[in-house]
Formats: sequence, structure tokens, C-alpha cells
Amino acid sequence: MNLAFFLKPKNEVSYLLDEFSVRQGLEKMCYHGYTAIPVLDKEGHYQTTISEGDFLWYIIKGENTEEQVDIKTAEHIKVGDIMKPGKNPAVKITATMEELFLKALDQNFVPVVDDRGYFIGIVTRRDLIKYFYSNFKY
Repeated sequence: MNLAFFLKPKNEVSYLLDEFSVRQGLEKMCYHGYTAIPVLDKEGHYQTTISEGDFLWYIIKGENTEEQVDIKTAEHIKVGDIMKPGKNPAVKITATMEELFLKALDQNFVPVVDDRGYFIGIVTRRDLIKYFYSNFKY
């Protein structure tokens, strides 16, 4: 089986750019009701996944400052300033199904990139479970 069978393409996936403000990122996540969302650079390379927890801890702790961050300050802070690289690593479109399943065990979705590192979509754990449920009933 091929990973592409499960791929939800980029044009159907919400994502943030690392140059978006924290406020824009929060608004987009809130609008879509997501708890985590992929972050890309302006060229379309996958950077990391950012979660509502990352935003929350940044706002509460102000990781780069001693004081809390308010919503007005959040307009001037970029998503790229608070993201944690390496979180929710992507797989290449040529990855094996075993690699995909192992990643899906630990994350709600697996970002997929091409050989150049460009984000091309995601595979959700939900879609994998639905597939196996419908095809391997006892």
C-alpha cells in the first residue's frame, strides 16, 4: 500500500506560516477548532507543528521575557519565534507504511513532504484507523 492513498493534500489542509503573528495563528486555530497545526516557511517548506499548548505556555510564561504576553503584544510576535523545531517530524512521500504507522502512534497527524522538503499534505491517524476498521473487520 502507498502512503499517497491516505494523503490529504496541502490545498485541503490548514497551516500557518512562520511569519504569521501569534495572534493570527491563534485565530486560525480557533476558527478551525484544531489543537495542532503545521507551520511552513514562506517557500512552503515544512518547519514544525505548533500546538495550542505551545501558544498557551508562551503567553503565560513569555518564554523570552519575564512578563506575561497580552494579545496586543501577540500581534508583534511571530509564530516562528515561539515554534519548537523538530516537533511532529514529517515523513517523505516515499516513506514506507511502517514508518507512517509508527509516526501516527504518537501524533494525531503526520506531515508529509516531498524530496525537497516542501509540505504536500498530511495523513491523519483517524483516516488510518478508519481504513483498518473497515477493511479488517472480524
